[in-house]
Amino acid sequence: MAHDLLAIGRTGVDVYPLDHGVGLDEVRTFEKFLGGSATNVAVAAARHGRDAALVTRVGRDPFGRYVRAEAARLGVDPAYITPITAPDGPPTPVTFCEVFPPDDFPLYFYRHGGAPDLMIEPDELPLDAIRAAGVHWSTVTGLSAEPSRAAHFAGWRARARRPYTVLDLDYRPMFWTGPEEAAAQVGRALEHVTVAVGNREECEVAVGERDPRRAADALLDRGLELAVVKQGPGGVLAATREERVEVAPFPVRVVNGLGAGDAFGGALVHGLLSGWDLRRVIEFANVAGALVAGRLECSTAMPTTEEVEAALATGSPASGGPARDRRDPPPRPGGAPVRADGPA
Repeated sequence: MAHDLLAIGRTGVDVYPLDHGVGLDEVRTFEKFLGGSATNVAVAAARHGRDAALVTRVGRDPFGRYVRAEAARLGVDPAYITPITAPDGPPTPVTFCEVFPPDDFPLYFYRHGGAPDLMIEPDELPLDAIRAAGVHWSTVTGLSAEPSRAAHFAGWRARARRPYTVLDLDYRPMFWTGPEEAAAQVGRALEHVTVAVGNREECEVAVGERDPRRAADALLDRGLELAVVKQGPGGVLAATREERVEVAPFPVRVVNGLGAGDAFGGALVHGLLSGWDLRRVIEFANVAGALVAGRLECSTAMPTTEEVEAALATGSPASGGPARDRRDPPPRPGGAPVRADGPA
């Protein structure tokens, strides 16, 4: 059976401080979580009951085993999470952050000697699964090095720009020699996708436009069907050729803003596959992102559908959801499967 979501890209272990407001040199206690943007989006979609899978690679090390086991525990099919072939290859990446609420969260990527998730080979891709998935989700980071870059384009060629083929503009400067290099690769990628999601800075790299409306228009001019521009405190703009929706920010006390975009992504997947109108999709995704910004971690902080709907109904993140541990695996959906074009 086809997956609702097949994501490809970055994975690893987030090691986040439990001491906030101080630098890493002063932190005394940490906790580890499953991380990586594509991974978090898959977990977020699984929280909404979606059949999600992830194409990525890990090192032959304990953290690699942790990634695979934790992804499965959180509802993501681990069938395509594979260890690199060489026993002496690079280890599974670890990412540290500092937490200075409300708006400063420096990231430190430990991806020495390359990273396994950038060693995805084109001839190892599950092309049938990529073609069949309701949503195929990729990120710009996957274009920053070979052979991952070639693998992404091979997957897009196989999918042949079927809806919904999503590119998360997710520009991380530390993975590139400069924005010019990233812009060149993103320009090529936009010819293969139908949806693009990014903030103003990422849109500037992608299409040379920082203004949300002009950026959305420039993305649509590349042949996309949907452009989503996240504006932080300015809310979210989403545009198709027929419709333009703007959603105000959802108020939340920020703890760590790093996972908000991935929660938005997983909720966007759920809304698109549910066949909702564009405003409902973006309002739902906007609130999902805000809820995660009010929590420390990323993957295990992803909200359930019930939590998001409760927050939408009351306008308060404190009201959300059933009384259960967020780290529990997501509930699995019952009934008929959901197709890419809406409810079955």
